[in-house]
Amino acid sequence: MLATLIGAPFDDPDWVFETKWDGYRVIARIDAGKVTLLSRRGTVITPDYPGIAAALGKLKRARQAVIDGELVALDRRGRSRFQLLQNARNTRARLVYYVFDLLFLNGRNLRRSPLIERKRLLKALLPPGRAIRFSRHVKGHGKAAFRAARRRGYEGIMAKRSQGPYVPGKRTREWLKIKTVLRQEVVVVGYTRPQRSRQYFGALVLAVRKGNKWQYVGRAGTGFDRDSLKFIHAKLTPLRSGRKPIDAEVPGERTTTWVRPRLVCEVKFTEWTSDGQMRHPAFLGLRTDKPARSVVRERRSLA
Repeated sequence: MLATLIGAPFDDPDWVFETKWDGYRVIARIDAGKVTLLSRRGTVITPDYPGIAAALGKLKRARQAVIDGELVALDRRGRSRFQLLQNARNTRARLVYYVFDLLFLNGRNLRRSPLIERKRLLKALLPPGRAIRFSRHVKGHGKAAFRAARRRGYEGIMAKRSQGPYVPGKRTREWLKIKTVLRQEVVVVGYTRPQRSRQYFGALVLAVRKGNKWQYVGRAGTGFDRDSLKFIHAKLTPLRSGRKPIDAEVPGERTTTWVRPRLVCEVKFTEWTSDGQMRHPAFLGLRTDKPARSVVRERRSLA
């Protein structure tokens, strides 16, 4: 189930509000102790996160279940950090699966049951532990939840209608997301030549899908360290192309290497300009859970 982006928090007793975690959306399927973890694209990722799978396999009250949640890596302050998740397999990042919805349980289809009932059943399944955690919510007080999220440095909050059903594959107004900072998934269509002491590349040239074309939205030259520059450059090298993927003229074209639009990343930025570009975009991390052609500009909707 997908959420619609809106511009401001609100209070409403018919809604619940929870943290918008900064990680990978993951569906967990449990069948007689066997656990399968699926990415947003439906890819099996169980071998990548054996600790999470093992913890889910110990849920004694769930012979068969389908759970929705977010896989995150926590920093020392307990905040989810997308950059940490990128390198989780190479570091000692603390991985946690925050679960927030229950679609099936022991032969019972719960998707048409009220959200608040699904959450009650889900919470009752979970034993105390560090790897699998229930994503807590508050009822009615969205503005206070948003202020708390911004104070703690979280990405934002989710607002969900407490009596709403679960509608898979749909972007509905039953689930809303309100971000504390502007973020956008984008596709890399090129990179510029490095300058001064920087190695590998200078900035990433970014685009989103609009209709059947790629629309230029800006360049990200910050947010990298030496390791990420090297890693991303290695990903881009086999994608180099003599064909320019976008129609618009961009700054520094003479020093730009074009690539086939395959690599998806996420950036944060200050605002959209009147000509549809991001102001001051900064790289956050690569995304492997979304196909490039599905990346479009995310627009805020009226609440």
